[in-house]
Amino acid sequence: MSDTTTDDTPRTGDDQDLGAAGSQLSTAPKEELPNLPSLGVIGWARWFWRQLTSMRVALLLLLLLSLGAIPGSLIPQTGIDETKVADFREKHDILAPIYDKLGLFNVYSSVWFSAIYILLFISLIGCIVPRTWQFVGQLRGRPPGAPKRLTRLPAYTTWRTESEPEQVREAALALLNKRRFRAHLAGDAVAAEKGYLREVGNLAFHIALIVMLIAFAWGQLFKSEGNKLIVEGHGFSNTLPQYDDFKSGNLFSNDDLEPFSFDLKNFKGTYERTGPNKGTPRTYEADLTYSEGAYGPEKKTTVKVNEPLEIGDAKVYLVSHGYAPVVTVRDGKGKIVFQDAVPLLPLDANVTSSGVVKILDGYRNPEGKKEQLGFQAFFVPTFGGSATGTMLSQFPALDYPVLALNAYHGDLKADSGIPQSVYQMDKTKMKEFKDAKGELFKKLLTPGETMKLPNGAGSVTFEKDIKEWAGFQVVQEPGGGWALGGAVVAIGGLAASLFIQRRRVWVRAVRGADGVTVVEMAGLGRSESAKVPEELGDLAEILYDRAPGAPDPEPSDPANPQAVPAEGAEKQ
Repeated sequence: MSDTTTDDTPRTGDDQDLGAAGSQLSTAPKEELPNLPSLGVIGWARWFWRQLTSMRVALLLLLLLSLGAIPGSLIPQTGIDETKVADFREKHDILAPIYDKLGLFNVYSSVWFSAIYILLFISLIGCIVPRTWQFVGQLRGRPPGAPKRLTRLPAYTTWRTESEPEQVREAALALLNKRRFRAHLAGDAVAAEKGYLREVGNLAFHIALIVMLIAFAWGQLFKSEGNKLIVEGHGFSNTLPQYDDFKSGNLFSNDDLEPFSFDLKNFKGTYERTGPNKGTPRTYEADLTYSEGAYGPEKKTTVKVNEPLEIGDAKVYLVSHGYAPVVTVRDGKGKIVFQDAVPLLPLDANVTSSGVVKILDGYRNPEGKKEQLGFQAFFVPTFGGSATGTMLSQFPALDYPVLALNAYHGDLKADSGIPQSVYQMDKTKMKEFKDAKGELFKKLLTPGETMKLPNGAGSVTFEKDIKEWAGFQVVQEPGGGWALGGAVVAIGGLAASLFIQRRRVWVRAVRGADGVTVVEMAGLGRSESAKVPEELGDLAEILYDRAPGAPDPEPSDPANPQAVPAEGAEKQ
């Protein structure tokens, strides 16, 4: 048996000799020099369509889409954080107008980003549809017959055998079928092909990209995202007025909100007590009771970080945590005018918190006139002691809670019609309570202590019951599952197109002039690879065992011109 030989990829002239045998190993469109049409508008339209649906342009658009998403990650976006955008405008007087004109504060809904997105979508469809039909046609057909000269193929071997040509072809057909080739008899040879999953993976990858683009667009148009701060013992109903802040896609409507409600029964947080990670949260858990729909039965669950509550298309994430000291405010006659838990916002990792307490109604000053009270509040769950000189928490747990209050009275301007933050106080029409030294009246309180306001104006009590609050984010993004599925399919398709090689094998068995059967085997791959000659050598070795080689022919005898070996039967 002769050794398998490998050559370089066939040249252009060789491809013409191979004919159909070397074609249709891929559905990729042939690269041709642009032939500018002379057919007017229709011709130019066809030329533009061919350029748009070429793989080169599709890759270029994909690169542009990736580059276009970079500003959306580096520059504050209007739809994500209005406050950061406003801060950026104040700090950058020159850049802000330029960014506005370029749409960089709202990248994903800008005209230029949408144009790239739509062109990429059209390009991928224009590439995939004809290639899919072409591949379906290849699957319905049969591998092409063997070329006339197998010696021109990159992998080739030959030997002589005393077996009949029909027996060799039948053995080759059975062998190739066993090796999962699509094989059939084509004249005096067996034609076989394998590796169709390469093109399947290629097509699946591009189709998955289209699915991901559709899912991304669907999710952006119909998504919704809202945040809600809830104190222990309070609840939430999934309606628009209940949210602290809410944003949604352009096609989202209030009817798309999933109907559900829940109550925060208890919040538990634990922290590292020692070591270099001291103060780092170990667990955050929110115990909820929830119901689906208007009259659904109550159910209990625990929401943790990265373990949301899923109800229909909505997911409820636990995103933040803080403390809500219970404060009781009385007027000069001892009447309670305010008693509630006041959520304060954390300022650092140790939950040093700040906020305000506003008494808008029910309070009368010592003269009997209606007035409003306001208190700036600073809270630390673990106070470092008066020796530290600052209200900074030393640990996030409630080891030594202290509440600091500054007192004001007057008009909070709550009736001006201008929206106000519940965590800030407008002091333009407020007056400070003064202490005996004429300075701002303030005091540090521990749980159970009371602060007496000057001149019999009332009192403020820091109750022993300190509640905790949890911040929840409710997200509805209908295209998330499709996007994830498309990403998984795209990875699998890309792996198939990279690691599976499409290749063809031909086995020709003909009777030579001396009556001995000449067997030729050749292989051709989609791209240059050592796998084709290795696989051909393995197949040839097995087939050689079934059709053993014949003795070499005797030297030519001038008296017997018929004893000349058949053309192509020489060892390669």
